Amino acid sequence: MITVDWATYAQLLGLVQNSIIAAAVLGVVGGLIGVFVMQRDMAFAVHGISELSFAGAAAALLLGVNVVAGSIVGSLIAAAIIGVLGARARERNSIIGVLMPFGLGLGILFLALYPGRSGNKFGLLTGQIISVDLPQLGLLLALSVVVLVALVIIWRPLAFDSLDPEVASARGVPGRTLSIVFMVLLGLTVAVSVQVIGALLVLALLVTPAAAALRVSASPVLVPLLSMVFGLVSAVGGILLALGGSLPISPYITTISFAIYLVCRLLERRLKGGASRRPRTPALAEVAR
Repeated sequence: MITVDWATYAQLLGLVQNSIIAAAVLGVVGGLIGVFVMQRDMAFAVHGISELSFAGAAAALLLGVNVVAGSIVGSLIAAAIIGVLGARARERNSIIGVLMPFGLGLGILFLALYPGRSGNKFGLLTGQIISVDLPQLGLLLALSVVVLVALVIIWRPLAFDSLDPEVASARGVPGRTLSIVFMVLLGLTVAVSVQVIGALLVLALLVTPAAAALRVSASPVLVPLLSMVFGLVSAVGGILLALGGSLPISPYITTISFAIYLVCRLLERRLKGGASRRPRTPALAEVAR
């Protein structure tokens, strides 16, 4: 039987306050931008960006400079390449397929050359959410505000272009420009997420919550709200559960996120089983226009 020392647990909560705030912010931002990731069929792109973000962070670790800055540089390079060259899905997937092994190979090379502690190396792959300090938290909050404000500004045209790109283009929506701007915002989000949850597990916050929300709703208002709630619960819940045990935080975050997705799939069958399902795109597209 597993017992929890609640006095010790309360003390640990105070020590990881920055981490809990960071996880909450990441859950909200990742859940929100994840809606567009799903609508634009870019889950594969998230993983591709995370590989170059990992390479940038590993290079920064080797050179002894700010790891978050290196992660951001790597993410923005990947986002710019994918945004400029990968306008169409087939081109985008090909570019990502080329970038992923290149970024992963560079990252492994830099880590192999790094003479420091192995814990620092491992943290780039699985995250270092417990070690979030005030400067890192400040940078995370600043980048999150930038992403959220930019998403609010371009929300309607981006939603229109995501759901009906041909009609959006005919009505003068600058799809290519929006694609590049969105990729930059996605790159910033991935960079911060990689530092906290790791390059291998970033999909748990940027894809799974939105995928779960789209299973139970087609509402253009409810889907983003549910996605943010699911991301928040996964990230913060992972920390709270990990403090009471001996396992790393990342498996808790990914498990909670996956469990939410499974529940949403079961709810979808229960709520819509036997009835013809309406396509989600038209309902969302009407608001986007």
